[in-house]
Amino acid sequence: MTHDLKGGAAFAVAAAAAFAAMGAMIKFAAADLPNTVVVFLRNGFGLLMLAPWLLRPGLRGLATRRPLAHLLRAAVGLSAMYCFFYAIAHLHLANAVLFNYSQPLFIPFIAWLWLSEKPPARLFPAVAIGFAGVALILKPDTGLVSPAGLVGLASGLLAATAMVAIRRMADTEPTTRIVFYFTVFGTLISAAPAAVTWQWPGRDAWLAMAAAGAFATAGQLLLTRAYTLAPAAHVGSLIYAAVVFAAGFGWLFWGEVPDALDALGTALVILAGVIVVFARRRQDK
Repeated sequence: MTHDLKGGAAFAVAAAAAFAAMGAMIKFAAADLPNTVVVFLRNGFGLLMLAPWLLRPGLRGLATRRPLAHLLRAAVGLSAMYCFFYAIAHLHLANAVLFNYSQPLFIPFIAWLWLSEKPPARLFPAVAIGFAGVALILKPDTGLVSPAGLVGLASGLLAATAMVAIRRMADTEPTTRIVFYFTVFGTLISAAPAAVTWQWPGRDAWLAMAAAGAFATAGQLLLTRAYTLAPAAHVGSLIYAAVVFAAGFGWLFWGEVPDALDALGTALVILAGVIVVFARRRQDK
């Protein structure tokens, strides 16, 4: 296995920038389009852009004996996407991205309940720190808890569940097959609510959604490359740079400036996420 920490770090940070740019494009499009249409277009453009890579193994390589497992993973992942995009439209971009990236705080407990993988005791203080950071961002004591904030946090919980579902399938299903079925099922399932609430995008919205698909595809490919060059713990910790890039985009395009509680909460969640990523990597070893 190759160990190029500098190269892996560079690709991971580039992936983080691409994912943050995707979020910014979603926020642009969400100003004019219903959430259902945004989710459908994101999946549709993603399917078009990933098709050459996904079809490379041929139809035989995409055959599966676990269609229900793929359908469950797609349903949970798609639900996370609906929540994430709603949060992007109604919160500061950096907060929405951070809530979605809170998934490492949930994964140990979901894996414990679903896969009987008991987390080590040293994870619990880190998780407590992370949820303290989430509480600071939600601001429950000030009465400023918003439905959008709770939906954003739900996106992290659902994304964590989707990650555990992938782990559950990894014994028989390769990455290409998992991505293929998620993309196909996600496009097909999201087409129904999009048809009910359909609104034709304007030129700018079309361009924003096409760019969102391009950035998401670039981010996935860059992140895959990063994982081939450096240990997973290092790559997983650097992906939090997406929050920093999202804060920059939010300030540049929408004048979003975090308050002191947002900044402290963000720092705590990122610290906790990094600790959890490294701790779980040692446990997997």
